Parts: sequence; C-alpha cells; structure tokens
Amino acid sequence: MDENDRSAPASDGPPRVLHLPDFDRQSPARVLTGVRRYWDSLRQGRAVPSRQDITPMGLHPALDFAFIIERIAPGAARFRLAGRHLIDLMGMEVRGMPLCAVMQPGSRGRISDVLETVFQGPQIAEITLHSPAAYGRPELAGRMLLLPLRSDLGDVTRALGCLVTESPMGMAPRRFDLISDRADPVIEGARVLVPSPSPQGFAEPPVPWNPAAPRRAIREDETPEERRARFRVISED
Repeated sequence: MDENDRSAPASDGPPRVLHLPDFDRQSPARVLTGVRRYWDSLRQGRAVPSRQDITPMGLHPALDFAFIIERIAPGAARFRLAGRHLIDLMGMEVRGMPLCAVMQPGSRGRISDVLETVFQGPQIAEITLHSPAAYGRPELAGRMLLLPLRSDLGDVTRALGCLVTESPMGMAPRRFDLISDRADPVIEGARVLVPSPSPQGFAEPPVPWNPAAPRRAIREDETPEERRARFRVISED
C-alpha cells in the first residue's frame, strides 16, 4: 500500500490492530481444497509433481497450514518445512521431528501405515483428527492432507501436507487421535493401496536369531570346497 494514500478517515481513538487469522479466517475444507488444487496444477501431465515445483508464492493462501515431509524409513517421515499453525499447535519448532509426534500414542501406528501408502501407492490421503479436551485445552477438531512428491532423484520420498484445525487451540502442545482416513489414487481409476491392519503395518517382520548357527569369518585363502561346506540345506519337514 502507498504510504501517501490517506483516503481512510482519521480516528481519534487508539489504532486498531487486525490479526490476519481473525480478518480472513478460512475453513479447513477451503484450505485443503486450495492446497490440493495447487498440487494438481503442478502435475502438468505427470502422476506426481516434484518437490522443486513447490514455491511459497504458490502456497501463499495456505502457507501457515502447509508442511513438507521426507520419508526416512518404512512408515516414518520427518518434517522438512512447516508453517506457523503447526508450530503453534506443538509449541515449538517441528523441523526435523517425525510426523507421528503430532499424534497421540494410540494413533501413531495407523498414521504410519497411512503415510506409507502415500509413498508406496503413490496416492493421496485425507485424515480426520481429534484432540480431546483437557485443562487449558478445549476440544479440537482437525483435518490433514498428504500429497506425494518426487525428490530430486525421482523417487516418491517427499510429501506436501496440510494440517488445519477449528476453534481455539488452547495450550500447546496439542496431539491428535486419528478418527478416520480416506485414500484417493493420483490417477483416476487406479487401484488404492489399503493400509495394513496388522500391528506391524508395513514394517518387515524381524529375522529370528539362531544361536546354534554362529557366523564364521571368510578367510582370503578359503578354498571353493570350504566355502560350499559353510552352507546347509534347511527343510521344514
């Protein structure tokens, strides 16, 4: 705005401070819809856009609610960037923290499974959240959106996310229960990957330890016959 613009009448009282969230409050549905449309506009014929395509200018209407995560292990991702709203909910800087840190312990297994379907599908996930009321913390409803992204190497190990809540947040930190989740394919008509209901989710089962078969070091002068003798045929009969 031009500082020479004096069209507004002068006021005799103290200046009124307008907080942007109060002046232009957006509903969760509107914010999530805007982020999804922005992600979709970046595809340009591709199934999944690249992390490099995301810009603060493009996310400007929903920048406070957006975040970017990086997959670091099956079912696990950490925040690379996060908007002001998420920082306020947690009461701290969340960059480098795992995504499951915003969830209640009982919902962390489910969010892990849903998260892995986003990367493996790849597919889109929309999640309904709820934080119960407690002292200094009113009941809080929220919605989260996860949209897959390609890294600089071309693999789907990044995701653009959005977390929006309704009503005052109260005292931080606020953590959520996962109430429901819905998956959409990135390509219309494609198969949707359903999160595993097992306790292990997408994690590989542990390999049982066999104390009766200790490993032997391989010698440089070992003969082919000695190497073959180190292998045994195991039968389930």
